[in-house]
Amino acid sequence: MPAGNHGTGGHTRPYCSLGWDGAMQNISPLLTDLYQINMIQAYLDHGDTDTAVFELFVRSLPARRGFLMAAGLEQALDFLENLRFSAQEIAWLKSTGRFHQNLLDYFAELRFTGDVHAMPEGTVFFANEPILRLTAPLPQAQLVESRLINILHYQVLIAAKAARNVLAAPGKLLVDFGMRRAHGAEAGVMAARASYIAGFAGTATVLAGEQFGIPLFGTMAHSFIEAFSDESEAFETFAHTRPDNVVLLLDTYDSEAAARKVVALAPRLKQAGIAIRGVRLDSGDLIALSKSVRAILDAGGLKDTTIFVSGGLDEDSLLAFAKAGAPIDGIGIGTAMTTSADVPSIDCVYKLQEYAGLPRRKRSENKSTWPGRKQVWRRYDAQGRMAGDVLTLVDHEKAGEPLIHPVMRGGKRSHEKPLLDDIRKRAKRELESLPEALRQLTPGAAYPVDIADDLVNLAAEVDRRMR
Repeated sequence: MPAGNHGTGGHTRPYCSLGWDGAMQNISPLLTDLYQINMIQAYLDHGDTDTAVFELFVRSLPARRGFLMAAGLEQALDFLENLRFSAQEIAWLKSTGRFHQNLLDYFAELRFTGDVHAMPEGTVFFANEPILRLTAPLPQAQLVESRLINILHYQVLIAAKAARNVLAAPGKLLVDFGMRRAHGAEAGVMAARASYIAGFAGTATVLAGEQFGIPLFGTMAHSFIEAFSDESEAFETFAHTRPDNVVLLLDTYDSEAAARKVVALAPRLKQAGIAIRGVRLDSGDLIALSKSVRAILDAGGLKDTTIFVSGGLDEDSLLAFAKAGAPIDGIGIGTAMTTSADVPSIDCVYKLQEYAGLPRRKRSENKSTWPGRKQVWRRYDAQGRMAGDVLTLVDHEKAGEPLIHPVMRGGKRSHEKPLLDDIRKRAKRELESLPEALRQLTPGAAYPVDIADDLVNLAAEVDRRMR
């Protein structure tokens, strides 16, 4: 049973971008690092405007992440399609006295004209595997670095965290409860989107329902109960206001006593044609309370009434619920997911791999990169489980499925925007095809990603050239 109120189903609407003032597609290109503009000034002064190829990838996986999940591509493409400077922004740049007229003129006419190849959203990926490759004139490709990382890093982070919760609680209804502690408005809405892609049933964030068609779930707060002198009166008032989906919060005072009040109230509500769909527990020993409340509800004839829990939960909590056989039907996951509390950042980078037709690479200690335009090939075993990836140059075909595909040509999308529900289905298939150790969230579980000889040889060639 749902633990709250459904909104518009995610399958009925295509992706759309944020709609408040400062909407994502209208966020200023000044949302960048100063060094990007400094470099562009130098590029223009020196005539360095040939084609550049950058790739966005994660250098290494954190200890508690055996895999990551691609997410945020649609917002990244929106950003690129709508990239432009306003007259006011150009005037402000001029007022700083930092930049030459050639840069101001360049920005005044700027539109993104490049190509983008990427992994589809919902794709599982691993360290060193590019999830996005951007090919464009060097100043354009440089300018977009900071915002692309900003967009993609966050949704990848949240999708991976949400996927762990989905794997820890198969068959359970999971709901995003984290907006209020997200790091800003955009983060709250994007967390709802990323967690829905990964397999959550919906969100409590109303704007995410309006913008993306994500199902909405919500019950009541303790303040509602406290506003009444009698807990039973609060329950009955709420039930008559929300008769189609009654979910009552039990733990304001005494959860077991509240459960008995729910049992006593149920016959009167039934006469009014109202069924109590669920109860919610938000504090205390949720394993013990769920068992005692389940017993009270069952004894009172409310065997179809579900139990929904929330309150500082994460995948470790969900694994503990499963181990204890707790009769919990749904879970609200908030702060731990929206902030990815155990892994609040990943080493997501955007690096130059080719310029003016020549492969390039960074050789810094512990930060070296593989040069050139790359593809990832994925093999599957006889059971359809992922068996290993190979990172190659784009023109070196290997056995398996290629993961990186064209998504933008000449600054315009090359395909229609995918339905969010189709992205979600891809993510489900990806999680189902994970090796068993990764599906079980086994600590230290690894996945093989091989570096093809062609890449190793090209890196050596680049090193010889640079010496």
